Amino acid sequence: MTNQSLISSPHKNFENIKKIDENGVEYWEARELVPLLEYTDWRNFNSVILKAQEACKNSKQSVGNHFVESNKMIKIAIGTVKETTRLIQDYKLSRYACYLIAQNGDSSKQAIATAQTYFAIQTRRQEVFQQLAENEKRLFVRGEIKDLNKKLFATAKQAGVSNFGRFNNAGYEGLYGMRKDQIQKRKGIGKDDVLDRAGTTELAANLFRITQTDEKIRNENIKGDYKASNTHFEIGKKVRQTIREIGGTMPEKLKPEKHIKELEKERKKLLKSQSSPKELKAD
Repeated sequence: MTNQSLISSPHKNFENIKKIDENGVEYWEARELVPLLEYTDWRNFNSVILKAQEACKNSKQSVGNHFVESNKMIKIAIGTVKETTRLIQDYKLSRYACYLIAQNGDSSKQAIATAQTYFAIQTRRQEVFQQLAENEKRLFVRGEIKDLNKKLFATAKQAGVSNFGRFNNAGYEGLYGMRKDQIQKRKGIGKDDVLDRAGTTELAANLFRITQTDEKIRNENIKGDYKASNTHFEIGKKVRQTIREIGGTMPEKLKPEKHIKELEKERKKLLKSQSSPKELKAD
């Protein structure tokens, strides 16, 4: 059998028995995997599930999130006078659970070997897309901040601000309790822009600081370098106080992330690789 047929056949079979629950979450039923993985006895297959659960626990994942017990009633002796029902054990399995089952199955079985490859590829692909989604949030918020910072500085200019370095630092001092250069030193990011190395949570706090400062300066017709900078400081301070009150982490204590430009490069690379996957060729 060629490599191509080994990959395409289980892909079709595994995807055909995939279910989607009422919340849109995909899962597989363990009983339906038994014949696909060339097992004939539930006891033997259940022992593989138990090993997979142990592996799940060892990887610091919640077993309950990936292996959901779903016992059900089935009819036996159908069409006879002794027809009755019996409760059987089953599981709803996540894609990751299926991957662990394949990894802990009998590798001498061709179906298990193929499933190991298939679920490894699919699990990694899912991880990539989840990471991409998280990175997209950060890229989006950083883009929003760039646009809104331009708007804030235009508002500040109309208010009579001439020392934009001081105006900008006032907002940082209110939110972080320190100047921009002190934040850079605290986070160990050299001369990188603070916001280019901020994660989504930190960016969100800065986004609120920026939008609220812009609105207050315009709505209250604040004029002059000192008053505008003081407004920026006070807004930043209020955002900081809110973070403290809800038990959040102060922004200066949040770890720096990859530079936003690195993230943009990775995003382009990931999207390119996902849009044009390499074909698996037969031997």
